Amino acid sequence: MSEKNVLGGELRACSYAPLTGYFRDGMCATQAHDGVAHLICVQVTQEFLEFSVSKGNDLVTPRPDLRFRGLKPGERWCLHVLRWVEAWEAGRAPRVILEATHENVLNYVPLSALKRYALDLQ
Repeated sequence: MSEKNVLGGELRACSYAPLTGYFRDGMCATQAHDGVAHLICVQVTQEFLEFSVSKGNDLVTPRPDLRFRGLKPGERWCLHVLRWVEAWEAGRAPRVILEATHENVLNYVPLSALKRYALDLQ
């Protein structure tokens, strides 16, 4: 199944190390399931990780039971779109990899905003 990114192209992988995605397959994909929202591929920063912990979403502490080793600044991760919106509104949003960000994100965030945070635009 081919899913699309926010630019209309084929959805690219976000990260295999750490292994990310709702389905832990490296992709910010839905696999045609409703309710999957970990769709925005980001490169985390220390500032964002601290913000996320302060909001009750600890992305730093390892959770082996969830196959999660904890994130470090500079790593890529499929983030829940509403977490990104929360960080964006607070001025703490991490950078985005558009080619690896699912098109469903556009239901929550305008492409113009994503482009301001894009790492993969030339």
